[in-house]
Amino acid sequence: MSPGAVPVTAEERTAANLLALARVEVDPILRAVVESMPESMSRIAAYHFGWQEADGSAASADAGKAIRPALVLAAARPYTGAVPLTTGPAATSLGGIAQSTTRAAAAVELVHNFTLLHDDVIDRDEIRRHRLTAWKVFGTTEAILVGDALHSVALRTLAEDTHPAARAAMRRLTHCVVELCDGQQADCAFEQRTRVTLAECLAMAEAKTGALLGCACAIGALYGGANEAEAQAMDAFGRQIGVAFQLIDDLIGIWGDPGVTGKPAGSDLLIRKKSLPVVSALESGTTAGADLAEIYALQRPLTGAEARRAAEAVDRAGGRDWAQSAARERMNAAIEHLTVAVPDTISAQPLLALAQMVARRNR
Repeated sequence: MSPGAVPVTAEERTAANLLALARVEVDPILRAVVESMPESMSRIAAYHFGWQEADGSAASADAGKAIRPALVLAAARPYTGAVPLTTGPAATSLGGIAQSTTRAAAAVELVHNFTLLHDDVIDRDEIRRHRLTAWKVFGTTEAILVGDALHSVALRTLAEDTHPAARAAMRRLTHCVVELCDGQQADCAFEQRTRVTLAECLAMAEAKTGALLGCACAIGALYGGANEAEAQAMDAFGRQIGVAFQLIDDLIGIWGDPGVTGKPAGSDLLIRKKSLPVVSALESGTTAGADLAEIYALQRPLTGAEARRAAEAVDRAGGRDWAQSAARERMNAAIEHLTVAVPDTISAQPLLALAQMVARRNR
């Protein structure tokens, strides 16, 4: 669904409501946590979140989609005994969700933004959410340190929580961060290798993207009162969503509209990124795949014309169709795990709506 578009189906309305409500519930906690950091770091974090301009003046930039905190909050509800959320435009409250669960959602969002700050430095991305990235404005060292600080305050948020599930949530989140780092390291290592297999790329996507979405769902379930088996099924649900999310993200990185994404057209191709559609094309054994390999053999960022040729080659080699099909398969697998975690279909609807939104997004 495009930013600013009016949701038309019940699922779209549910997802839009959940994201908006998660932003409303979690942002005050995020602001309080950021304000507790040393001023030299809090001002950079406030810029990254879109609350301030570089000079410290107020801003209203895009603070992100809030998918992860929305998953935490939605995953808690089925186990609390709360009445299922209204699926229409009248839904205005996350009633039944304790403040501690909202703090857990904020902790997950803080970890997510720690990874974004570091990813932008590693990938040398200059634009995020339609404006310059933090490292580009404040410097590489400063952006890395602020990311480190966000990671620490995320764990502190859980460590100071008295909820019975807080310790298990912190354990899951710490394991998740290690997995995230492993996925990021693999992603970077792939750029230095001539050949990468599709299986390796899918494993990397699960670690780099799926792990945190799975963790968000599991933490929400634990805070709602789920048992370990239910939390594990919820984790598996989130992981499958995460891989679908990465597949869609990789498609957007090649064919996304810059006016919607806030990034240059073909941004992943310009740096010869071995994204999932690209690797599928390279492994296709087709003439188009060979053409793409020739372009990717250039040891430098591609020109705009070369990136367009590469995009055409990925498409002709079947990489685009494969990624779209694989995303659908992951969504089907996610739904199977969700039926185990939440057998009641009505209670599962908000989570299903968020999952469907991931599969249909364009930024």
